[in-house]
Amino acid sequence: MAKTVEFYFDFGSPASYLAWTQVPAIAAQSGAELVYRPVLLGGIHKATNNVSPATIPAKGAWMQIDLARFARRYGVTYTHNPHFPINTLLLMRAATGAQMHDEQLFLRYVSTVFRAMWEHPRNMGDLPTVQAVLEDAGLDGEFLLQRAQDPAVKERLKHDTEAAVARGLFGAPTIFVGDEMFFGQDRLDFVKEALR
Repeated sequence: MAKTVEFYFDFGSPASYLAWTQVPAIAAQSGAELVYRPVLLGGIHKATNNVSPATIPAKGAWMQIDLARFARRYGVTYTHNPHFPINTLLLMRAATGAQMHDEQLFLRYVSTVFRAMWEHPRNMGDLPTVQAVLEDAGLDGEFLLQRAQDPAVKERLKHDTEAAVARGLFGAPTIFVGDEMFFGQDRLDFVKEALR
């Protein structure tokens, strides 16, 4: 039976962005199915009494260096977003809405938002900016932002976030291979081992 890689992420996590740049290739190389799981990191932190590393000054400063180090290793662009931290509730609802509507739309949306957060940083907490970013990428920003307001979409993100906590998540990115859980973009070697 083919293995499955489940990728739990929130756009507000730069480590989720770095993992996103690598996980599709890791899954493809092993013939595994990649399943994207958008969740609300703020909700996970609240439910587990966890906090962002950025709230601890020494750890936050170190993390910026470490994230840049991994970006160089992966050969990808990483630019700290000067608007960080950004409330990602709308972004994650739109991701959920896009995923419920059409997988290809969802993948294009995820790519657009991650790049606007961590490659060419924009203020993705600002609604007109979000709509402009989406439309510049050829996406229907009005449709996606309307989807984010759909009660069924809101309920789905809430449910998926609660289910993630019940499964043991305390942060993002978190990756599952079967029942094995791996936290952080710096654990991708273990993901590859699990897939072998």
